[in-house]
Amino acid sequence: MKILFAADGSKFTKKALAFLATHENLAGPDDEVVVLHVQPPVPPRVKTMVGAGIVNDYYRDESAKVLDPITRFLKRHPAPYRTRWVVGTPSDEIVKAARREKAHMIVMGTHGHGLISRALMGSVAQKVVAEADIPVLLVK
Repeated sequence: MKILFAADGSKFTKKALAFLATHENLAGPDDEVVVLHVQPPVPPRVKTMVGAGIVNDYYRDESAKVLDPITRFLKRHPAPYRTRWVVGTPSDEIVKAARREKAHMIVMGTHGHGLISRALMGSVAQKVVAEADIPVLLVK
């Protein structure tokens, strides 16, 4: 099975990763985990002011802060994995990556915001569940 693991670097990502690693029926030696981190885009005006190179370095550095600890953790577990990062809207990029990778499942942590928070700002997990055409496992 191929699993797309959406990682934002929060404590909820860590809990979801621990859940995934301790359930070998989800991610064992015959499975593959694709870890995806999505960087929100900086405003175009910022890119114009500081330059594309600096913005790209920023994206790479911020993604490394999220992906490096996950890489260290996954090296100690049997499932093959690879990491990647993209820039965009998290929910859209997660669903696109799952389709592009032909993933069988999406796994992600959820922040567990209440009804009012979701109504005001939306929920990445809620949008992924609504848009994905494969199972989504949310770990709270």
